[in-house]
Amino acid sequence: MRRLTVVQLLPALQSGGVERSTLEVAAALVAKGHRAIVVSAGGRLVPALLDSGAEHLTLDIGRKSLLTLRHVSSLRRLFAETGTDIVHARSRLPAWLGWHALRGLPAGQRPRWLTTMHGLNSPGRYSAIMASGERVICVSQTVRDYLLAHYPKTDPARLRLIPRGVDIAQFPHVARTDRRPRLALAAQHPVLGGDGPLLLLPGRGTRLKGHAHALRLLAALRADGIAARLWMPGAREPGREAYVRELKQLAQELDVADALAITEPTARIAQAYAASDLVLQLSDKPEAFGRTVLEALSVGRPVLGWNHGGVGELLAQLQPSGAVATGDAALLAQRAAQLLQSPPVLPARIPFTLQAMQRATLDVYAELAR
Repeated sequence: MRRLTVVQLLPALQSGGVERSTLEVAAALVAKGHRAIVVSAGGRLVPALLDSGAEHLTLDIGRKSLLTLRHVSSLRRLFAETGTDIVHARSRLPAWLGWHALRGLPAGQRPRWLTTMHGLNSPGRYSAIMASGERVICVSQTVRDYLLAHYPKTDPARLRLIPRGVDIAQFPHVARTDRRPRLALAAQHPVLGGDGPLLLLPGRGTRLKGHAHALRLLAALRADGIAARLWMPGAREPGREAYVRELKQLAQELDVADALAITEPTARIAQAYAASDLVLQLSDKPEAFGRTVLEALSVGRPVLGWNHGGVGELLAQLQPSGAVATGDAALLAQRAAQLLQSPPVLPARIPFTLQAMQRATLDVYAELAR
């Protein structure tokens, strides 16, 4: 494949799955000798992007304001001056700006147009831009089905199913018998010490992540004589103080406050998985993919989650015993006890790897560049 210039568009580079995928694809492009440019409002992941050899242009293309429209001309100029071959949009407002920028170029000079549908956005004209690509990458079968259900005029031949992937090197397998990660965690958070099993629910401080379900599960297990403890890294964030107070109040009411740690996000998430005995994925809203499932299984820890969206899809393929009918609290507690007392045999190999995702994405670029 000839050397390409690929421009990826997204709101910012702070944190999250979209941002991580953007960096991973940019790194893969540079490694193959291509030019990778990312346009966003910036953020804490910009240094990591630049370290990979990619480039960054700071434009606030995710801000919902009429002033944001001024960036259409900036994008058009970028595409023309760099000889951009492919524009890859990963979010709705940046996609609209990119699409209008392309329309203003002569037909023979327009880069090819690619979108990735990362989420299950509310259907409608605004979200329809994510189905407009000459190729549309869907990050799961769940997303592909959702897209075709809500945008039935979409040609299925334009869709490419490319699941997100886990970097096995960053999430190496750790034997369940290795207690060092748990001891290190207990030194940092003494409440999480002891011999009882540790439940882990990583996720932002929002009700959609299902923290209340996890607290009720903890209470049910302890009422059955299982001395479980629960760690919720990521729930404590700036601006989420009121939500944390709610969780603490619920924990007091359930009499589990002394078996609970609600903390800031951890930079050592692989070690967090290794310290745990059961990883929870209890989001009330179906997720597009569910990277947590892959990361936990890669480390060698079973997952328990609601059987919907991308999480249910992955559990069905990799660990069916971890899928529970959405909202069934009694079955959730029963299944948790089973998984803790008789840990399931987990897949020896995770098929959804970072390298597979990178190769498949570059293959789509090659399709468009022919």
